[in-house]
Amino acid sequence: MVHNLALVLGGGGSTANAWEIGVIAGLVGAGLDVTAADLIIGTSAGSTTAAQISAARPAELLANILAQTRPRTGPVESDRGRGPQIQAADHLERMRRIISAAQDAADYRRMLGAAAIEIDATSGSSARRAQRRAAVATRLPSQDWPQQAVRIVAVDAHSGHPIVFDRHSGVDLVDAVAASCAGSGAPHRIGDNRYIDGGFRRNENADLAAGYARVLVLSPFGGRSLVPPEWGMHLAAQVEELRERGSWVETIVPDSKSRNVMGFAATVMDPSRRPPSARAGYDQGRALAEHRTEFWR
Repeated sequence: MVHNLALVLGGGGSTANAWEIGVIAGLVGAGLDVTAADLIIGTSAGSTTAAQISAARPAELLANILAQTRPRTGPVESDRGRGPQIQAADHLERMRRIISAAQDAADYRRMLGAAAIEIDATSGSSARRAQRRAAVATRLPSQDWPQQAVRIVAVDAHSGHPIVFDRHSGVDLVDAVAASCAGSGAPHRIGDNRYIDGGFRRNENADLAAGYARVLVLSPFGGRSLVPPEWGMHLAAQVEELRERGSWVETIVPDSKSRNVMGFAATVMDPSRRPPSARAGYDQGRALAEHRTEFWR
């Protein structure tokens, strides 16, 4: 059976979530309702976006960001007593060290999981974990899995194996999103298991839409990846895989205006950048809608 439409939402921190909401609101406002996709795949910040657009109108979500009434999508600022930009810089440096030491993508994920478990052992607490989970819950319009097919990607911190959650997984939506977003410190616990960010598999995980006739990918990082190209984790490799299997794939990456307001890797958790990122995304979505109509319909 060949399915029809899939929407893929990549990760990239708090600004990425705002940009994705803006782009989607712009597309919908121009008459292109991408939220009606047969499948939505969300990774990291994109998992928050996936849960949000499946339960609330994009225009409402956009208005909340512009009014700065919705909490940001990064870790709470009290984590380890540091602000979000310092955390992001620390996380990038840790990732670069692990990439340099890892032999391949699987080894990379195992090493990231081990580092997260070590952080959990030295600084984790049940109160802090509850605080993180509560912060995720406040971002979601509904804490129930939608009937629409939504897949949330995470990585098992113990084995390094990718995990894909959906409404049949027996895991609460809040926990699935929290697991997918656990990228800059301690893992997220679900029962006896611990999980880290789904972006450590691939930042977009667009290849999980294999079998769908048309796939639209929003990539806040513009398809870039810190890992060596030969590991095959970058967006171009995912798109090639999908096209080889017969999918029509289109990608949307931040334009120059969006890149300027979103900033760089160290600013992805800066809450002050969310409103301008959402506005730039909205303008970009409106402008792109005319050129994506044939593809989406």
